[in-house]
Amino acid sequence: MRVAACMKWVDTRPEIDALTGAVHGDDRFRGASSADLAALEWAMRIAERTGGSVLAISAGPPAADRLLRDALAAGADQVLRVELGPAEPSRIVAAALAAELTERDVDVVVCGDWSIDRGSGSVPAFVAGELGAAQALGLVALDVAADETMEVERRLDHGRRERLRVRAPAVLSVEGGAAELRRAPLRAVLAAESSAIPSVRPGHLHRPITRVTERGPFRPRARELPPPAADLGPRERILELTGAHLDAEPPRTIAAEPDEAAGLLVDQLRRWGYLDET
Repeated sequence: MRVAACMKWVDTRPEIDALTGAVHGDDRFRGASSADLAALEWAMRIAERTGGSVLAISAGPPAADRLLRDALAAGADQVLRVELGPAEPSRIVAAALAAELTERDVDVVVCGDWSIDRGSGSVPAFVAGELGAAQALGLVALDVAADETMEVERRLDHGRRERLRVRAPAVLSVEGGAAELRRAPLRAVLAAESSAIPSVRPGHLHRPITRVTERGPFRPRARELPPPAADLGPRERILELTGAHLDAEPPRTIAAEPDEAAGLLVDQLRRWGYLDET
């Protein structure tokens, strides 16, 4: 089985200006997050149990070669760096990675569940979409069955767990505490220091035409309320605006098929005034 570990070159100790929110990085502290190190360890375990090989791949500048040399020393069979800038959106990064993974006939891709710098955890989902592969998120344990299917366990809310059986092709994202990367032997570390790290420039990528001009917290759209009657007194106006004098609609639980449930949600939002009647 051909397995790939996607690893991101990030600043593990960023300094953030308390007044402006600007992030100042330092190349001395750049490397892989604990989740990406766990991804590499799981990739090597899958390859060992299936008699396959491991490709460690990263998107980033030439400085990211250090990350890939560490992966070689730990036991990766091959490494590859895709030349992309650090500011590229997750969708572009995933498309570039997926193109290289497809060319190399990778069966299983293992990623960290989220990165330190952005924390969105969107790259594994985009990679799975590009590859047309199954996806399992937030994994805390993984095992390979005799038929080379993967039995994985993912974390749910309230301390619960979910067990899944996943077949290749698949994209698996693991938590940082799921595994600890094995210690690289000194001989492998010295050999990796002199190893050439192959790199490729991505081909033409479809970039979104939208441009981000401002970032901020999500704020839901305000409800449009009719003004109270002009002849009401101050107390009555406040009651009219707040709806405090009206009986509240009690919560209810409805079991319905997806299409029916979507219609019920839209109807409820319309009754609350969040949607136009049209």
